[in-house]
This record gives sequence, C-alpha cells and structure tokens, in this order.
Amino acid sequence: MTLTKLSNKEIALSILTFALCHIMLLVIMFIMMLINVDGRNVFEFINLNSNSVITVAVASSVLSVVIYIFFFTENKAVLARCGKIVEIYFIIYVSLLLIDIITKYVSPTARPLLFFPLISAMFLKRREAIFMTIVNGLFMFIFNRFLYSENVIPNVDDFIPLTNIESFSGLLSMFCGGVLGIFLLKGIKSRLGCVVVALVLFVPTAIINVVMQLSFIVNDNLLQLLDVVLYSMLDCVFSVLLFLFILPILEVMFSELTPFRLRELTSDNAKLIKKLKQQALGTYNHCVVVAQLAEACASAIDEDPELARAAAFYHDVGKLKNPEMFAENQSEYDLHKELTPELSVDIIRSHAREGAKLIKKYHLPEFFADIAVQHHGTLPIKYFYAKALKMSDGELNVANYSYSGPTPTTKIAAIIMIADASEAAARSLSVRTPEKVASLVSSIVEERMNLEQFIDCNITLRELNIVTQTVVSQLTGVYHSRVKYPKLVLSKKK
Repeated sequence: MTLTKLSNKEIALSILTFALCHIMLLVIMFIMMLINVDGRNVFEFINLNSNSVITVAVASSVLSVVIYIFFFTENKAVLARCGKIVEIYFIIYVSLLLIDIITKYVSPTARPLLFFPLISAMFLKRREAIFMTIVNGLFMFIFNRFLYSENVIPNVDDFIPLTNIESFSGLLSMFCGGVLGIFLLKGIKSRLGCVVVALVLFVPTAIINVVMQLSFIVNDNLLQLLDVVLYSMLDCVFSVLLFLFILPILEVMFSELTPFRLRELTSDNAKLIKKLKQQALGTYNHCVVVAQLAEACASAIDEDPELARAAAFYHDVGKLKNPEMFAENQSEYDLHKELTPELSVDIIRSHAREGAKLIKKYHLPEFFADIAVQHHGTLPIKYFYAKALKMSDGELNVANYSYSGPTPTTKIAAIIMIADASEAAARSLSVRTPEKVASLVSSIVEERMNLEQFIDCNITLRELNIVTQTVVSQLTGVYHSRVKYPKLVLSKKK
C-alpha cells in the first residue's frame, strides 16, 4: 500500500535516523582517509587539508538532505521504516569502503563501481535505485576529488592519488554501467544470471575507461591499453562477486525479499512447503494453484508477481495444525459431522492465526504472516453459519461465525483473497465452462465488495475487474474440460 502521509512522530524519527546515518557516513570517510594516508598521521593530513575536509563534510551533508527530500516526495514508505534508511546507508558505507580498498591496493580502474547499482536494484524500485546510484557516485567523486586526488598532496610517500581523468571516468562508469545494470537485473531470476550481467556490463565499462584514459596511454602502448581493459574486467568481476556474497547477508539482516530469496522460500526444500506436501497434500495442491493465480493477477495490475506467488504458497500453512479438518485433505468422511457448528468454526478460522504464528516461528517474512491473517478478512464461514441456523430457533450473530480479520491492507492480500476463494469454489463446479467460472468468480468478488473487504487497501474497481478476468482465464486453463475416454478393456493378444 502506498504511504501518502507521515505522522509527526515518523517524520521526527526519520530525520533523527538520517542524522545518525550521516554521522556514521562521516566516520566511514574518516576510515577511508586512514586507508589512503596509510602510515602518515591522519590528523596531520586533516590539518594540511582542512579546507578540503570541510568541503567534503558540507557536500556530503547536502547530498544526505537531498536523499531525504527525494524519499519524502517520492516514497514516504521508506522514511516510515527506520530499518530501510539504515539499510540504504549501510549499502553506501560498504560500497565506498570496498571502492577505496580496491583503489588503494589494486587499481583505480578495478574499483567495484557497479556493486552499488546492482545491490540497490534488489532492494529499491528502479527509479529509486537509479537516483541512489547517482548520489553514491557523487559521494565517491567528492571524496576522490577533494581528499584523494593528485591536486591535494601530489608528492607523499605511500600515497597514490587519483588523476582527474580517473575520478571522472569512475563517475561516468558508475552512472552509465550502473543504470544499464539496474535495467538488466530486473529481468534476472537466478543468481547465475548475475554472471551474465557482469559480462554485458564489461563492454560499456571497458569502452568508457579506454576512451577516458587514452591520454595516459603513451605512444599507443598496447600493454597499457590491455591493463585498462583487464582492470575494467576486474571492476565487473569484483562487483558481481561482492554482490553475490553480500546480498544473502543483507537479505537476512534487513529481511529483504529479493526474487532470489522468494524463489528459495517457495522451493520444495523450504521447511514449511515440505511439511505441507507431507502432512497436507490437498492444501499444498490448493496453494500451488492459488500461487499461479496470484502471480498472474499481480503481473496484470503491475504488482510484484514473485512476492504474490511466494505469499500465496504460505497463505494456508495454518492448516498444518489440523490438516484432516479441512475438506481438501479429507477422504470420504467429514469429521465435522461429529462436531457442533461453533466448534467447527473455531477450528476453521483458527488456521489464519495459526498460519501467522508458524510463519513467525520459522522466521519467515512478516508480509507472509500478514497475508495469512488477512486472506479471509472478516468473512462469515457460511457453511457452518447455515448449519447453525438450522439447529437454532432464533437469529444468530453472524460475527460469531466469521473470521476475525483484519481485512486485506495490500493489493496482493486482496488478490490472494479472491484467488483463494475462486480456486476452492471452482473445484466444486460439476461443469467448468468459461461462462460458469466467470459467473462464479464475479459473484465472489461482488460479495467481498458488498461485505467491505477491500476498504483498507487501495485496489481500484478497474484493478478488481482485471483480477477477475485474469482469475477466470487462469482457472479455465487449469480446470479445462477433457474428452471422455471410451470404456474399453484391452488385453494383450496371445
């Protein structure tokens, strides 16, 4: 759900977090000075270059303010989560330190400039990732030009300053290669695909470095030219290797849901998925179809299809507590025949809460737990409500026979609510023609609208119509009609 307004408390907390993160950024820059100056007294270095140090501090402060203003106007949800702010700055810290270490001990041309764009593309939206790549490039450029360039202290032992050309080529490589990498990475669905991205990014990176450093290649020296090309290759290799190494750490540290992690969570080796297959096969098969529906619907309305698919896999894991009490896992005998409607309702609706507990117990994303408790909203459990009405003389409070909610708060939760009910209802149809399925799904969506199940999420009528059409199309494909086989018994000829 898009956040349009921050409370005064959230604004104050986000500003404080930004201030603390910026102070830490200055500490990181001090560490970078320690690395660059090497054996010399860093305080002597600061004293000799006090104007440059002040320039770097002021310029970096201005950039931090720009970052805050950008997210305040473009995506307030980032500012509402202090952990997200810390995560963004943490990636900046790691990127700047890695760049500085490689610059010092390998070569300025081999700096892993593409690491930051690649890692930010995983955790931010495309426009935000491009913006932060530009800002990070400016952080690096400011530090290099004012504290690590040939103009600051040109003749100091154990200090190899960057040339003006290397500073500018680094900025250009990070921007051009980074933006290309961000666009390419959005289509990558496996970690191995990142290696392909590295090969593609090598081309623009090598061209930029060769063109920018041609003036340093004396008499068209081929060895020097080869050095630039090889170091450009190292830039891409270092960037992707660091990306692959650090990404899983950040996924755990900040509970990020990258496409890679989502696919791992929905593999047959995931603990809860394996349990579903072993203990509640009917529920597992139901979740597989719902995941397929949710993925298609999310893609149709420009939501995250990978996230929708993964959340759908876990929406019914609460049924693991009493799998035999749910229709899809039962044989011919219905255990609810022995129970009162009230007890049956308690068992059925408890799967939403139990699902959230299981998800938290296994340290799975909070988003999955939200889906588990929201995918039935506050809907009545009609079968047992009707059964109770038959056994009662007077009116009954429908709330006592309903799920406890809350109603969906995101579009993906609304999608899974519709997909879950539609898949279950479609199984009960004796004739699954497109017309029958369309009528069924439309009635399900209309009922949920009448019962105000979508008032807490910003899904529009147009999007609900698209979701309805997509579910109908998918279900028609899943439960398509088949030709009746003739009743013939054949035996092998003697």
